[in-house]
Amino acid sequence: MHRSSVPIDFHSLPFALKACTQMGSLSLAQCLHSQALKSGFVSDLFLTNSFVRVYSTLGLLSYACKVFDESSHRDLVSYNTLLDGLVKAGEIEQARGFFDSMPTRDAVSWGTIIAGCAKGNHCEEAIELFGLMMELELKPDNIALVSTLSACAQLGELDKGKWIHDYIDKNAVKIDSFVSTALVDFYAKCGYINSALEIFESSLDKNLSTWNTILLGLAMHGYGQLLLDYFTRMVGDGVIPDGVSILGVLAGCGHAGLVDEARMIFEEMESAYGVPREAKHYGCMADLLARAGLVEGAMEMIEGMSNASNVSVWSGLLGGCRIYGNVDIAEKAAEHVMELKPEDGGVYSVLVSVYANAERWEDVVKIRKALSNDRRVKKNVACSSILLGGVMHEFVAGERVHAQSNGIYLVLNVIKEHMYEVR
Repeated sequence: MHRSSVPIDFHSLPFALKACTQMGSLSLAQCLHSQALKSGFVSDLFLTNSFVRVYSTLGLLSYACKVFDESSHRDLVSYNTLLDGLVKAGEIEQARGFFDSMPTRDAVSWGTIIAGCAKGNHCEEAIELFGLMMELELKPDNIALVSTLSACAQLGELDKGKWIHDYIDKNAVKIDSFVSTALVDFYAKCGYINSALEIFESSLDKNLSTWNTILLGLAMHGYGQLLLDYFTRMVGDGVIPDGVSILGVLAGCGHAGLVDEARMIFEEMESAYGVPREAKHYGCMADLLARAGLVEGAMEMIEGMSNASNVSVWSGLLGGCRIYGNVDIAEKAAEHVMELKPEDGGVYSVLVSVYANAERWEDVVKIRKALSNDRRVKKNVACSSILLGGVMHEFVAGERVHAQSNGIYLVLNVIKEHMYEVR
């Protein structure tokens, strides 16, 4: 068209920009931007929104912001487009500030920021935003509902998640595969696997993600045999498993001690299901075999890998060595983990436990000195939380920031004294 001297217009440019986005071609998008500037089309609202979208999608967020800032005409679509770009780029704090400054917002705006907060591990903020949305009597779309359920699942906010479930039922919200998957995930992670199973069975629209979610939920709760039954049913229904499906089955077999079944799935995953073995599958198998006391077998499997330079594989093996006190293999595994991820403080803690169980106290002292002297090492601080009376209480190891810390430690000391008396 350009070579034929046919002038570009408001209709041809957006389609060409969409093609650039699908091709992932930033240079072509910039060429089109130059053509738009030369032709005086940059003031067109629809075209401006298209440039914001293409630059956001192609990872050039600074260009998207520049186009937005220099635009003389903006509408709600303009704001939502840039908000979506900020969220997808992982700039959650900037996105929240931009969201707060928007002159008007619709359900898309709220759903976008809530989804960004949930995905960016700002779960409390996601739930808070959903509450504000409800106070404004705005009808949430499925994106907002699914994202808030995900945030509730991550925090264990059972009551708030149940409230959303009730809202879905009372308002006759269409339960598509995304909503049903989110509900299954929420109840499974909050410890209500039977509720998760009920929702799964009642779902009329099950996709691969729905199946994977129930498989992972069953694995989490240790229902190994039931998990295998669901996996067989999944394959029988014509749903082709992927790497996540196999990982869930292997993890479930590991929790239930079903070593032979896991070995069979692992050996057949490529030939029977067309799923290539990845490092995460080897890592899961290494952990499974090691925890079953087959440390040497796990080591042989790792040595047979084409590329064994993966932290998860050696970490899985190291965990089993701690249980069964295999010091030699534990040292080899720890050496690999330290080499691949020197900042990981967890490996030092496991190695200390292995040496302590073997009563090698000099080695325990050496490891602790190395841990304290190496500034690269990040010490993983244990953290737990519990929901009580609608309030989430968080506890961090070694800290007394909780308002009732004195009373909590008083009770713990009484329990400790009672334990000594019983012993």
